Amino acid sequence: MSMDTEEVFEINCRAWNNQSRSEKSPWVIPASRKEINEARSGKWDVILTPTRKVPRKWFGQLENKSVLCLASGGGQQAPILAAAGAKVTSFDNSEEQLNKDRMVARRENLEIECLRGKMTDLGAFSDQSFDIIFHPISNVFVPNVELVWEECYRVLKTDGRLLAGFMNPHFYLFDHEDIKNGLLPQVKFMLPYSDTLHFSREQLLEKAERGEGIEFSHSLDKLIGGQLSAGFMIAGFYEDRWTDEATPISKYFPVTMATLSLKAQNQ
Repeated sequence: MSMDTEEVFEINCRAWNNQSRSEKSPWVIPASRKEINEARSGKWDVILTPTRKVPRKWFGQLENKSVLCLASGGGQQAPILAAAGAKVTSFDNSEEQLNKDRMVARRENLEIECLRGKMTDLGAFSDQSFDIIFHPISNVFVPNVELVWEECYRVLKTDGRLLAGFMNPHFYLFDHEDIKNGLLPQVKFMLPYSDTLHFSREQLLEKAERGEGIEFSHSLDKLIGGQLSAGFMIAGFYEDRWTDEATPISKYFPVTMATLSLKAQNQ
């Protein structure tokens, strides 16, 4: 089916607002007071992928650095990084997820600027606005991930860092409902995958009411090559698995990965 990017944006907004209200997902549970207090004392960790903690050295010097938490609302990473000493802006499609960042900020007396918008359009920010961008696996919800990398490059300062997570493209070869129902994994879909090719508009709206967004796979050429084309230098990489409960396919191969990319001075 044909669906323009603006409608994808609005349906995914609805999906994440519904998921955030349900509080059934680990991505919508705000950080506890204990986690914030520990972050203030220097004991903190955050994730770009489902389970593996981001190496602290990827952040470099975090205190007093300007950090853009890009499409990572939910009261988790942004408050923890703010409590660790960063100057944080949270930019997300979902107002409900941003409200959780605001709630934790009020509860813990943290300063976090929260703005709603598209990860593919950072026009709200001028060139070279941030030292660090923290961007988890939310880019599955946009059809053109290269726009994300280009905008990240523009708003990062020289020598800035992009910490990004994304899905392994092979994850989208399979019908995960079949696997959850006990069937062995079988290749079913061609890549690149798009929900808009396999569901009607009515089905996508029903998925959004359940808190399920419209997803798109991206090739490694777009995920890693796209960062290089935008001007970044890849300085770190790791893979991660998920829990069996989240997706049994994880026992066959790492389903997610993350990169540290630098906006080098000579670019």
